[in-house]
Amino acid sequence: MIQLNKLSVNFTGDFLFHDISFVAGDRDRIGLVGHNGAGKSTLLKIIHKDMEPTSGTMVVTTGYKIGYLPQELAETSYKTVWEETMSAFVEVKQLEAKMQRLTNELSERTDYETEEYALLAQQLSDTNDRYNHLGGNMIEGEAEKVLAGMGFKRTDFARPMAEFSNGWQMRVCLSKILLQKPEIILLDEPTNHLDIESIQWLEDYLANYDGCVILVSHDRAFLDRVTNRTVEITCGTIQDYKCSYSQYVEQRLERIEHQQAAYENQQQQIAQIERFIERFRYKATKARQVQSRLKMLEKMDRVEIDEYDSSSITFKFPPAPHSGRAVVDAKNLTLAYEPTTNVLDSIDFHIERGERVAFVGRNGEGKSTMVKAIVGELAPMSGALELGHQVVIGYYAQNQAKLLDPEKTVFETIDDVAVGDIRPKIRTILGSFLFDTEATEKKVKVLSGGEKARLALAKLLLSPFNLLILDEPTNHLDMPSKDVLKNALLQYEGSLILVSHDRDFLQGLSTKTYEFKDKQLRGYTGDVYDFLNQRKLETLNELQRATATATATGGKPVSSNKENYERRKEQEAADRKKKNRMRKLEDEMEQLKQQIAEIEDKLSQPDKYAAEINSGELYKAYEATKEQLEEKELEWLELSE
Repeated sequence: MIQLNKLSVNFTGDFLFHDISFVAGDRDRIGLVGHNGAGKSTLLKIIHKDMEPTSGTMVVTTGYKIGYLPQELAETSYKTVWEETMSAFVEVKQLEAKMQRLTNELSERTDYETEEYALLAQQLSDTNDRYNHLGGNMIEGEAEKVLAGMGFKRTDFARPMAEFSNGWQMRVCLSKILLQKPEIILLDEPTNHLDIESIQWLEDYLANYDGCVILVSHDRAFLDRVTNRTVEITCGTIQDYKCSYSQYVEQRLERIEHQQAAYENQQQQIAQIERFIERFRYKATKARQVQSRLKMLEKMDRVEIDEYDSSSITFKFPPAPHSGRAVVDAKNLTLAYEPTTNVLDSIDFHIERGERVAFVGRNGEGKSTMVKAIVGELAPMSGALELGHQVVIGYYAQNQAKLLDPEKTVFETIDDVAVGDIRPKIRTILGSFLFDTEATEKKVKVLSGGEKARLALAKLLLSPFNLLILDEPTNHLDMPSKDVLKNALLQYEGSLILVSHDRDFLQGLSTKTYEFKDKQLRGYTGDVYDFLNQRKLETLNELQRATATATATGGKPVSSNKENYERRKEQEAADRKKKNRMRKLEDEMEQLKQQIAEIEDKLSQPDKYAAEINSGELYKAYEATKEQLEEKELEWLELSE
């Protein structure tokens, strides 16, 4: 159990939070929410005892261990992935040594009836119980299971940690925490380092974890799946809701609405009482009633409306200039950073004007590599990748915030790239991203991760583009900012490529989802949830196909690589055929619309075309052409769906 009592944190004269108190039980799963800078990460550090509060006390049940995953990795390990992971079992190794020592000591003794012998035997029994509780006999199997859930392959186990990116090293740190099975787990933005499959695995693990979990996350779907309690830090105070995040959002709105109604009713009542007092204050016959109402005002419990931080960014993307029908076209494309190791191998990829696609897949499968090739940061090893006519790219890189010059101020960062009519509007743009006049003079190096992300987004507004590419744009954005970004993207009229692992953010933003896997990519119609549903069905179908094939061949499974290749080629051929037919239909519909317009023009001039109108031929041609157009439109819609 964790008990916080009147905790306060004061930075440079301003309270981050003041006199906050709450209790976390042994099986609580708490989501800490609030705007960037509200104090969520600070509170986790205090619970982990990395930081002391300005005032107040904290009590943690004696003997409880705490596992803490910060947002950033403190240092790089020089062990292999397996060695670093197995270092989580310090207590198990100590227990093994202790059991061996006690066993040896007991085997050498013959004083079986003495109290000292009984005490050693009891120590051995207690040590063995603890060893079994920690699963000492199964640590290697548990380590393999957790590493696999985090996305590691068996071939990765022997690789040095230093070979992996910061995000993958964070996965090892998270794996160690889960394997240690502490009574309290503190996680600060754990999904920033994970892909969709690993997030879903972690959700299942934490949902069934036998301990207290307190986490900070801006992933709404993750919070809903894991937490049963939501603690909001707002305006230096906390509001505690015994529910998941989505329920908290509803309850908070209801609570404030009820408080507002109660407050307005009470204010009307107070106004009536005060009018009575003022009217009859000096009338002796009403003195008793006046005194009664004065006491009523003194004893009245005043209704207060909870404070909450309503500030949020506001913006919309500039109008997209016109481009050609084809936006991106890749044929037989191979991408790699080293000649001997392909990241993507001989792929075909095509995006048309107005298409909105999401890139998903495990980290390291080539999503960001494909983006870098599209924006021209990585040249193909072979094949071709071409941008369409008049395509202008707006690009938010995964490390966009780190690309900002740390020595420049917020204002200078925008002023350096702003040109023409946009320059007088710099402060307005920055204000819409929550940078007030004082904040615009801050240097980039002192900004939080969320502030840097907002500044990088603000730079995107400085010029119009018709292909917007966002690589993990939500990693450091809070919930309100993510919602504003999503709303702006829904209104954006150009083509869109989104790389993200945030399911709630992706939902409804894309019309097609590309999965990157085994150096290939495969398209699925619909958004991320359509993709996840299709993937589950597809896995079952593949299992059924493999079983049927094995039975048909006398129990010997047949490699599915060739079958998959043939099936993919057939699907691609069918897709090309449909697209060609759609283009032909579009041309035919355009011709029919022109014919209808010509007939309507004649019908509007009865004097000039009296013979054709009176014979009825013009009306027949008009109806026949409209019917043909409807048939073409229906066929186009069916193909489109």
